[in-house]
Amino acid sequence: MTHIHHNTSLPDTEGNFGLYGGQHVPPPLIPVLQDVATAYKEAQNDPAFRQEYELLLRDYVGRPSPLYFARRLTEHLGGARIYLKREDLNHTGAHKINHTLGEALLAKRMGKKKLLAETGAGQHGVALATAAALVGLECEIHMGEIDVAKQKPNVVRMQLLGAKVVTVTAGGRSLKEAVDSAFATYVQEADTTFFGIGSVVGPHPYPMMVRDFQAVVGREARTQILAQEGKLPDCLIACVGGGSNAIGLFTAFLDDDVKIVGVEPSGKSFKPGEHAATLTLGKPGVIHGMFTYLLQDSAGNPSPVHSIASGLDYPGVGPQHAYLKDAQRVEYVTASDTEALSAFQTLATLEGILPALESSHAIAEAIKRAPHMPQSSSIIVNLSGRGDKDIDFVTERLVS
Repeated sequence: MTHIHHNTSLPDTEGNFGLYGGQHVPPPLIPVLQDVATAYKEAQNDPAFRQEYELLLRDYVGRPSPLYFARRLTEHLGGARIYLKREDLNHTGAHKINHTLGEALLAKRMGKKKLLAETGAGQHGVALATAAALVGLECEIHMGEIDVAKQKPNVVRMQLLGAKVVTVTAGGRSLKEAVDSAFATYVQEADTTFFGIGSVVGPHPYPMMVRDFQAVVGREARTQILAQEGKLPDCLIACVGGGSNAIGLFTAFLDDDVKIVGVEPSGKSFKPGEHAATLTLGKPGVIHGMFTYLLQDSAGNPSPVHSIASGLDYPGVGPQHAYLKDAQRVEYVTASDTEALSAFQTLATLEGILPALESSHAIAEAIKRAPHMPQSSSIIVNLSGRGDKDIDFVTERLVS
Protein backbone atom coordinates (compact mmCIF):
# COMPACT_ATOMS: atom_id res chain seq x y z
CA MET A 1 0.00 0.00 0.00
CA THR A 2 1.30 3.45 -0.85
CA HIS A 3 1.53 6.01 1.90
CA ILE A 4 0.44 9.64 1.81
CA HIS A 5 3.53 10.20 3.90
CA HIS A 6 6.96 11.16 2.46
CA ASN A 7 10.41 10.98 3.83
CA THR A 8 10.56 14.69 3.34
CA SER A 9 12.02 16.87 6.04
CA LEU A 10 10.20 20.00 4.92
CA PRO A 11 8.38 22.04 5.96
CA ASP A 12 9.51 22.44 9.58
CA THR A 13 6.91 22.47 12.37
CA GLU A 14 6.18 26.17 11.73
CA GLY A 15 5.42 25.39 8.09
CA ASN A 16 8.61 26.93 6.70
CA PHE A 17 10.48 25.69 3.63
CA GLY A 18 13.76 27.44 4.41
CA LEU A 19 12.86 31.15 4.28
CA TYR A 20 9.43 30.57 2.75
CA GLY A 21 5.96 29.55 3.90
CA GLY A 22 4.70 30.08 7.43
CA GLN A 23 1.30 31.36 8.57
CA HIS A 24 0.91 35.04 7.67
CA VAL A 25 -2.78 35.35 8.58
CA PRO A 26 -5.04 37.35 10.91
CA PRO A 27 -4.64 36.08 14.52
CA PRO A 28 -8.17 34.55 14.68
CA LEU A 29 -7.20 32.14 11.89
CA ILE A 30 -4.11 30.72 13.65
CA PRO A 31 -6.03 28.27 15.91
CA VAL A 32 -8.26 27.30 12.96
CA LEU A 33 -5.20 26.42 10.88
CA GLN A 34 -3.72 24.58 13.84
CA ASP A 35 -6.87 22.44 13.99
CA VAL A 36 -6.48 21.58 10.32
CA ALA A 37 -2.79 20.70 10.82
CA THR A 38 -3.56 18.49 13.80
CA ALA A 39 -6.46 16.74 12.07
CA TYR A 40 -4.31 16.20 8.99
CA LYS A 41 -1.49 14.67 11.02
CA GLU A 42 -3.91 12.31 12.76
CA ALA A 43 -5.55 11.34 9.47
CA GLN A 44 -2.16 10.67 7.90
CA ASN A 45 -1.34 8.24 10.68
CA ASP A 46 -4.74 6.52 10.54
CA PRO A 47 -4.67 3.43 8.30
CA ALA A 48 -8.47 3.63 7.86
CA PHE A 49 -8.24 7.16 6.46
CA ARG A 50 -5.42 6.21 4.12
CA GLN A 51 -7.24 3.12 2.94
CA GLU A 52 -10.45 5.03 2.20
CA TYR A 53 -8.47 7.66 0.29
CA GLU A 54 -6.48 5.12 -1.73
CA LEU A 55 -9.56 3.10 -2.64
CA LEU A 56 -11.19 6.26 -3.97
CA LEU A 57 -8.08 7.11 -5.96
CA ARG A 58 -8.26 3.66 -7.54
CA ASP A 59 -11.98 3.08 -8.05
CA TYR A 60 -13.31 6.64 -8.39
CA VAL A 61 -10.44 8.64 -9.91
CA GLY A 62 -9.07 5.73 -11.95
CA ARG A 63 -5.50 5.69 -10.64
CA PRO A 64 -2.82 4.87 -11.45
CA SER A 65 -2.95 7.20 -14.45
CA PRO A 66 -0.95 5.87 -17.41
CA LEU A 67 2.59 6.94 -18.23
CA TYR A 68 2.30 7.16 -22.01
CA PHE A 69 5.24 7.07 -24.44
CA ALA A 70 4.50 9.79 -27.01
CA ARG A 71 6.07 8.02 -29.98
CA ARG A 72 5.01 10.40 -32.76
CA LEU A 73 5.94 13.52 -30.81
CA THR A 74 9.31 11.91 -29.99
CA GLU A 75 9.97 11.01 -33.64
CA HIS A 76 8.89 14.48 -34.76
CA LEU A 77 11.39 16.14 -32.40
CA GLY A 78 14.17 13.62 -33.01
CA GLY A 79 15.73 13.60 -29.54
CA ALA A 80 14.80 12.44 -26.05
CA ARG A 81 11.98 9.96 -25.57
CA ILE A 82 8.96 11.88 -24.27
CA TYR A 83 6.58 10.31 -21.77
CA LEU A 84 3.32 11.94 -20.70
CA LYS A 85 1.95 11.40 -17.20
CA ARG A 86 -1.73 11.30 -18.11
CA GLU A 87 -3.40 13.24 -15.28
CA ASP A 88 -5.87 14.40 -17.94
CA LEU A 89 -7.42 10.92 -17.77
CA ASN A 90 -8.43 11.24 -14.11
CA HIS A 91 -12.12 11.65 -13.30
CA THR A 92 -12.86 15.41 -13.76
CA GLY A 93 -9.96 15.73 -16.19
CA ALA A 94 -7.01 17.02 -14.18
CA HIS A 95 -4.71 16.39 -11.23
CA LYS A 96 -6.87 18.50 -8.88
CA ILE A 97 -9.08 15.55 -7.84
CA ASN A 98 -6.06 13.97 -6.08
CA HIS A 99 -6.03 16.58 -3.33
CA THR A 100 -9.70 17.63 -3.30
CA LEU A 101 -10.68 14.08 -2.32
CA GLY A 102 -8.14 14.23 0.48
CA GLU A 103 -9.46 17.62 1.61
CA ALA A 104 -13.09 16.46 1.48
CA LEU A 105 -12.35 13.33 3.54
CA LEU A 106 -10.45 15.46 6.05
CA ALA A 107 -13.29 18.02 6.26
CA LYS A 108 -15.76 15.19 6.89
CA ARG A 109 -13.48 13.73 9.54
CA MET A 110 -13.35 17.16 11.26
CA GLY A 111 -17.16 17.40 11.27
CA LYS A 112 -17.33 20.40 8.91
CA LYS A 113 -20.51 21.07 6.91
CA LYS A 114 -19.13 22.93 3.92
CA LEU A 115 -16.18 23.01 1.55
CA LEU A 116 -15.15 26.48 0.40
CA ALA A 117 -12.58 27.39 -2.25
CA GLU A 118 -11.40 29.65 -5.01
CA THR A 119 -10.86 28.56 -8.59
CA GLY A 120 -9.17 30.04 -11.68
CA ALA A 121 -9.64 27.75 -14.65
CA GLY A 122 -12.46 26.04 -12.80
CA GLN A 123 -10.68 22.67 -12.61
CA HIS A 124 -10.13 22.91 -8.86
CA GLY A 125 -13.72 24.12 -8.40
CA VAL A 126 -15.10 21.18 -10.37
CA ALA A 127 -12.86 18.74 -8.51
CA LEU A 128 -13.88 20.13 -5.11
CA ALA A 129 -17.58 20.18 -6.05
CA THR A 130 -17.16 16.56 -7.18
CA ALA A 131 -15.51 15.54 -3.90
CA ALA A 132 -18.18 17.43 -1.91
CA ALA A 133 -20.96 15.58 -3.73
CA LEU A 134 -19.18 12.27 -3.14
CA VAL A 135 -18.75 12.70 0.62
CA GLY A 136 -21.98 14.66 1.20
CA LEU A 137 -20.86 18.20 2.02
CA GLU A 138 -22.09 21.60 0.83
CA CYS A 139 -19.74 23.41 -1.53
CA GLU A 140 -19.15 27.09 -2.34
CA ILE A 141 -16.71 28.21 -5.03
CA HIS A 142 -15.48 31.77 -5.60
CA MET A 143 -14.41 32.58 -9.16
CA GLY A 144 -13.32 35.80 -10.87
CA GLU A 145 -15.78 37.30 -13.34
CA ILE A 146 -13.28 37.02 -16.23
CA ASP A 147 -12.75 33.32 -15.54
CA VAL A 148 -16.50 32.72 -15.19
CA ALA A 149 -16.91 34.05 -18.75
CA LYS A 150 -13.86 32.22 -20.11
CA GLN A 151 -14.57 28.85 -18.48
CA LYS A 152 -18.35 28.60 -18.82
CA PRO A 153 -18.46 24.77 -19.12
CA ASN A 154 -16.70 24.41 -15.77
CA VAL A 155 -19.09 26.88 -14.11
CA VAL A 156 -22.04 24.82 -15.33
CA ARG A 157 -20.37 21.61 -14.13
CA MET A 158 -19.93 23.02 -10.62
CA GLN A 159 -23.57 24.07 -10.51
CA LEU A 160 -24.76 20.69 -11.77
CA LEU A 161 -22.72 19.04 -9.02
CA GLY A 162 -24.64 21.10 -6.46
CA ALA A 163 -22.07 23.79 -5.73
CA LYS A 164 -22.83 27.48 -5.28
CA VAL A 165 -20.62 29.58 -7.59
CA VAL A 166 -19.87 33.11 -6.36
CA THR A 167 -18.78 35.52 -9.13
CA VAL A 168 -16.10 37.94 -7.91
CA THR A 169 -16.21 41.39 -9.57
CA ALA A 170 -13.48 43.17 -7.57
CA GLY A 171 -10.11 44.36 -8.96
CA GLY A 172 -8.67 42.22 -11.75
CA ARG A 173 -11.69 39.87 -11.49
CA SER A 174 -9.50 36.76 -11.71
CA LEU A 175 -7.78 34.20 -9.48
CA LYS A 176 -6.15 36.52 -6.92
CA GLU A 177 -9.50 38.27 -6.24
CA ALA A 178 -11.28 34.91 -6.03
CA VAL A 179 -8.80 33.84 -3.31
CA ASP A 180 -9.29 37.15 -1.45
CA SER A 181 -13.07 36.76 -1.59
CA ALA A 182 -13.04 33.12 -0.47
CA PHE A 183 -10.65 33.94 2.41
CA ALA A 184 -12.95 36.73 3.61
CA THR A 185 -15.88 34.28 3.71
CA TYR A 186 -13.74 31.70 5.51
CA VAL A 187 -12.84 34.12 8.31
CA GLN A 188 -16.60 34.49 8.97
CA GLU A 189 -17.47 30.78 8.76
CA ALA A 190 -14.35 28.94 9.94
CA ASP A 191 -16.22 26.90 12.60
CA THR A 192 -18.40 25.05 10.12
CA THR A 193 -16.39 25.39 6.92
CA PHE A 194 -13.25 23.75 5.55
CA PHE A 195 -11.15 25.82 3.15
CA GLY A 196 -10.10 23.54 0.29
CA ILE A 197 -7.16 25.49 -1.11
CA GLY A 198 -6.57 24.62 -4.77
CA SER A 199 -2.80 24.44 -4.88
CA VAL A 200 0.37 24.16 -2.77
CA VAL A 201 -0.17 27.75 -1.63
CA GLY A 202 -1.56 29.58 1.38
CA PRO A 203 -0.67 29.30 5.05
CA HIS A 204 0.69 26.12 6.69
CA PRO A 205 -0.45 23.28 6.60
CA TYR A 206 -1.84 23.70 3.05
CA PRO A 207 1.39 23.72 1.00
CA MET A 208 2.45 20.51 2.77
CA MET A 209 -0.95 18.84 2.76
CA VAL A 210 -1.76 19.48 -0.91
CA ARG A 211 1.77 18.33 -1.84
CA ASP A 212 1.35 15.10 0.10
CA PHE A 213 -1.94 14.31 -1.61
CA GLN A 214 -0.48 15.19 -5.04
CA ALA A 215 2.75 13.23 -4.54
CA VAL A 216 0.96 10.10 -5.80
CA VAL A 217 1.65 11.46 -9.32
CA GLY A 218 5.43 11.25 -8.95
CA ARG A 219 5.39 7.97 -7.02
CA GLU A 220 3.43 6.33 -9.84
CA ALA A 221 5.56 7.94 -12.56
CA ARG A 222 8.76 6.74 -10.87
CA THR A 223 7.56 3.13 -10.72
CA GLN A 224 6.18 3.32 -14.27
CA ILE A 225 9.31 4.77 -15.92
CA LEU A 226 11.51 2.18 -14.18
CA ALA A 227 9.22 -0.55 -15.54
CA GLN A 228 9.20 0.89 -19.08
CA GLU A 229 12.76 2.22 -19.45
CA GLY A 230 14.65 0.31 -16.78
CA LYS A 231 16.09 3.59 -15.47
CA LEU A 232 15.05 6.93 -14.06
CA PRO A 233 14.15 9.74 -16.48
CA ASP A 234 16.76 12.34 -17.38
CA CYS A 235 14.32 15.22 -17.03
CA LEU A 236 10.93 16.08 -15.52
CA ILE A 237 8.84 18.99 -16.81
CA ALA A 238 5.65 20.49 -15.36
CA CYS A 239 3.86 23.82 -15.58
CA VAL A 240 3.86 26.04 -12.49
CA GLY A 241 1.12 28.47 -11.43
CA GLY A 242 0.52 27.82 -7.74
CA GLY A 243 2.54 24.67 -8.33
CA SER A 244 0.52 21.63 -7.21
CA ASN A 245 0.84 19.47 -10.32
CA ALA A 246 4.56 20.25 -10.48
CA ILE A 247 5.32 19.44 -6.84
CA GLY A 248 3.15 16.33 -7.25
CA LEU A 249 5.46 15.03 -9.98
CA PHE A 250 8.73 16.36 -8.53
CA THR A 251 8.51 15.11 -4.92
CA ALA A 252 9.36 11.45 -5.64
CA PHE A 253 12.49 12.49 -7.58
CA LEU A 254 13.97 15.29 -5.45
CA ASP A 255 16.69 13.01 -4.03
CA ASP A 256 17.56 11.52 -7.46
CA ASP A 257 20.01 12.68 -10.07
CA VAL A 258 17.22 13.92 -12.35
CA LYS A 259 16.98 17.34 -14.01
CA ILE A 260 13.75 19.04 -12.88
CA VAL A 261 12.15 21.93 -14.76
CA GLY A 262 9.13 24.08 -13.85
CA VAL A 263 7.52 26.18 -16.59
CA GLU A 264 5.86 29.51 -15.80
CA PRO A 265 3.77 31.62 -18.19
CA SER A 266 5.56 34.55 -19.85
CA GLY A 267 2.17 35.42 -21.36
CA LYS A 268 2.25 38.18 -23.98
CA SER A 269 5.56 39.74 -22.88
CA PHE A 270 7.74 40.35 -19.83
CA LYS A 271 6.11 43.75 -19.26
CA PRO A 272 4.27 44.12 -15.94
CA GLY A 273 0.69 42.83 -16.18
CA GLU A 274 1.38 40.78 -19.32
CA HIS A 275 2.82 37.61 -17.73
CA ALA A 276 2.69 35.53 -14.53
CA ALA A 277 6.34 34.46 -14.31
CA THR A 278 6.59 34.71 -10.52
CA LEU A 279 9.79 32.76 -9.86
CA THR A 280 11.48 34.29 -12.90
CA LEU A 281 10.73 37.96 -12.18
CA GLY A 282 9.19 38.17 -8.71
CA LYS A 283 10.79 38.85 -5.37
CA PRO A 284 9.97 37.59 -1.88
CA GLY A 285 6.85 38.97 -0.21
CA VAL A 286 3.63 37.94 1.53
CA ILE A 287 0.46 36.85 -0.28
CA HIS A 288 -2.49 34.72 0.83
CA GLY A 289 -1.00 33.73 4.16
CA MET A 290 2.49 32.72 2.98
CA PHE A 291 5.91 34.29 2.45
CA THR A 292 7.04 33.40 -1.07
CA TYR A 293 8.12 34.82 -4.41
CA LEU A 294 5.61 37.40 -5.55
CA LEU A 295 5.10 39.64 -8.57
CA GLN A 296 4.67 43.02 -6.84
CA ASP A 297 4.65 46.73 -7.45
CA SER A 298 6.99 49.18 -5.70
CA ALA A 299 4.62 49.29 -2.70
CA GLY A 300 4.72 45.49 -2.33
CA ASN A 301 1.17 44.90 -3.57
CA PRO A 302 0.59 41.95 -5.93
CA SER A 303 0.95 43.01 -9.58
CA PRO A 304 -1.69 42.34 -12.21
CA VAL A 305 -0.85 39.14 -14.10
CA HIS A 306 -1.81 37.50 -17.38
CA SER A 307 -1.69 34.04 -18.90
CA ILE A 308 -3.70 32.40 -21.66
CA ALA A 309 -4.15 29.62 -19.06
CA SER A 310 -6.48 30.69 -16.23
CA GLY A 311 -4.92 28.15 -13.88
CA LEU A 312 -1.47 29.77 -14.16
CA ASP A 313 -2.74 33.34 -13.79
CA TYR A 314 -1.44 33.95 -10.24
CA PRO A 315 1.08 36.51 -8.88
CA GLY A 316 2.41 34.18 -6.15
CA VAL A 317 3.67 30.58 -6.08
CA GLY A 318 3.87 27.72 -3.58
CA PRO A 319 6.60 28.30 -0.94
CA GLN A 320 8.29 24.97 -1.62
CA HIS A 321 8.91 26.08 -5.21
CA ALA A 322 10.51 29.29 -3.89
CA TYR A 323 12.74 27.12 -1.71
CA LEU A 324 13.62 24.75 -4.59
CA LYS A 325 14.50 27.72 -6.80
CA ASP A 326 16.88 29.22 -4.23
CA ALA A 327 18.39 25.77 -3.56
CA GLN A 328 18.89 25.44 -7.35
CA ARG A 329 17.29 21.98 -7.24
CA VAL A 330 14.65 22.97 -9.81
CA GLU A 331 15.19 25.18 -12.85
CA TYR A 332 12.29 27.54 -13.53
CA VAL A 333 11.82 28.68 -17.13
CA THR A 334 8.97 30.26 -19.10
CA ALA A 335 6.74 29.61 -22.10
CA SER A 336 4.65 32.29 -23.80
CA ASP A 337 0.97 32.26 -24.78
CA THR A 338 2.05 31.71 -28.39
CA GLU A 339 4.35 28.80 -27.51
CA ALA A 340 1.62 27.19 -25.40
CA LEU A 341 -0.92 27.46 -28.23
CA SER A 342 1.58 26.00 -30.67
CA ALA A 343 2.32 23.10 -28.29
CA PHE A 344 -1.43 22.50 -27.91
CA GLN A 345 -1.75 22.12 -31.69
CA THR A 346 1.34 19.93 -31.98
CA LEU A 347 0.14 17.47 -29.34
CA ALA A 348 -3.36 17.43 -30.80
CA THR A 349 -2.24 16.64 -34.36
CA LEU A 350 0.62 14.26 -33.52
CA GLU A 351 -0.82 12.34 -30.58
CA GLY A 352 -4.58 12.88 -30.66
CA ILE A 353 -4.51 14.49 -27.22
CA LEU A 354 -5.95 17.93 -26.41
CA PRO A 355 -3.94 19.19 -23.43
CA ALA A 356 -5.10 21.89 -21.03
CA LEU A 357 -3.54 25.27 -21.87
CA GLU A 358 -1.80 25.05 -18.49
CA SER A 359 -0.16 21.72 -19.40
CA SER A 360 0.63 23.05 -22.89
CA HIS A 361 3.28 25.27 -21.26
CA ALA A 362 5.09 22.10 -20.10
CA ILE A 363 4.71 20.50 -23.54
CA ALA A 364 6.23 23.67 -25.06
CA GLU A 365 9.34 23.26 -22.89
CA ALA A 366 9.66 19.57 -23.87
CA ILE A 367 9.45 20.63 -27.53
CA LYS A 368 12.33 23.07 -26.93
CA ARG A 369 14.46 20.68 -24.92
CA ALA A 370 14.04 17.20 -26.44
CA PRO A 371 15.84 17.83 -29.78
CA HIS A 372 19.03 18.77 -27.88
CA MET A 373 19.03 15.59 -25.80
CA PRO A 374 20.30 12.14 -26.88
CA GLN A 375 17.79 9.58 -28.15
CA SER A 376 18.74 7.30 -25.27
CA SER A 377 17.44 9.87 -22.77
CA SER A 378 13.90 10.36 -21.53
CA ILE A 379 11.65 13.21 -20.37
CA ILE A 380 8.49 12.90 -18.29
CA VAL A 381 6.01 15.73 -18.89
CA ASN A 382 3.14 16.10 -16.45
CA LEU A 383 0.07 16.35 -18.65
CA SER A 384 -1.80 17.88 -15.75
CA GLY A 385 -5.19 18.36 -17.41
CA ARG A 386 -7.28 17.87 -20.52
CA GLY A 387 -8.05 20.69 -22.93
CA ASP A 388 -11.81 20.26 -23.29
CA LYS A 389 -12.34 23.34 -21.11
CA ASP A 390 -10.17 25.39 -23.50
CA ILE A 391 -11.44 24.44 -26.94
CA ASP A 392 -13.72 27.46 -27.54
CA PHE A 393 -10.99 29.81 -26.38
CA VAL A 394 -8.31 28.06 -28.48
CA THR A 395 -10.54 27.98 -31.57
CA GLU A 396 -11.06 31.75 -31.38
CA ARG A 397 -7.29 32.30 -31.17
CA LEU A 398 -6.39 29.90 -33.97
CA VAL A 399 -9.12 30.97 -36.37
CA SER A 400 -8.90 34.73 -35.85
